[in-house]
Amino acid sequence: MRLSRSRGGDRSINYWPGFVDALSTLLLVFTFLVAVFVLAQFFLSREISGKDDVLSRLNNQLAQLTELLALEKAAKSGLQSEIATLSATLDAARAENDRLRGVADGAGAAAAQAGALAGQVETEKQIAARALAQVETLNLQIVALRRQLQALEEALNASEAKDKDAQARISDLGSRLNVALAQRVQELNRFRSDFFGRLRTVLGSRPDLRIVGDRFVFQSELFFDTGSSDLNPGGMAELDKVATALIDLEREIPPEIPWIARIDGHTDKRPLGGGKTNWELSSARAIAVVKYLVSRGVSPSRLAATGFGEYQPLDLGETPEALARNRRIELKVTER
Repeated sequence: MRLSRSRGGDRSINYWPGFVDALSTLLLVFTFLVAVFVLAQFFLSREISGKDDVLSRLNNQLAQLTELLALEKAAKSGLQSEIATLSATLDAARAENDRLRGVADGAGAAAAQAGALAGQVETEKQIAARALAQVETLNLQIVALRRQLQALEEALNASEAKDKDAQARISDLGSRLNVALAQRVQELNRFRSDFFGRLRTVLGSRPDLRIVGDRFVFQSELFFDTGSSDLNPGGMAELDKVATALIDLEREIPPEIPWIARIDGHTDKRPLGGGKTNWELSSARAIAVVKYLVSRGVSPSRLAATGFGEYQPLDLGETPEALARNRRIELKVTER
């Protein structure tokens, strides 16, 4: 406080410099608070960017921080209003000071006003201290959020490492399985080739036996009479040779290789009498062949019977020769 002496010898107190210092300090405090909140929001937004799996929780917390910042801004606005009020009060005090310069007994009233102003400044300091405490709380919350984000990143990295390891194991197992399957297919093809050669030697050269691709094709007349599904003696004799070859094949192929000998029955398209269909006839003939092979010692688990009727013809012609080509029993060794 400065004491000034007037020409008449009167003394008065100049409160203006102290009030300006208090006001400047208050403005600096609020400027620091705003900067701290801006920096806190900036670093928080950088920390949570790219973390899609925790955005929902962080957005809620960010909303809470925004609300706190809004409250602080509101408090700042109130403080600015109070400052404006204090400025108005200061102007009034100045006018009153000018009016009371010549009045000696007005010093007591001026001192009371100065005390009131000092109390207001103390109140503002307390408000600023509470704001700083809130800023410290926000800093602690930011640190906790950073720790949560770090834990989430570590968990994500561990999950990705496990997934890569599992993918590598699956790829390795798939490669080994493919190699094993390829080896089994090659081994089955070798045994099937041996079986075909042996069966061709056993059956000899017959006009009613053809080899089409990977199948032996027998004319139906070799085994059955016209329209019948009962094996004739000549067919049984030929099937004895086939059974011997299949039994030998069953002994040679390792048990872990899955294979079957499929017997397919086919007919021509001429209709049968007595309400019987060609599909039924072809199936009955295939089953009759399978039953006979089983009776000769072939394992039932290595045989399958299928009837196709007239729906898989080899020759689409209408001549007797074309129809005869379509009446057939096929033998095929294939993977099960």
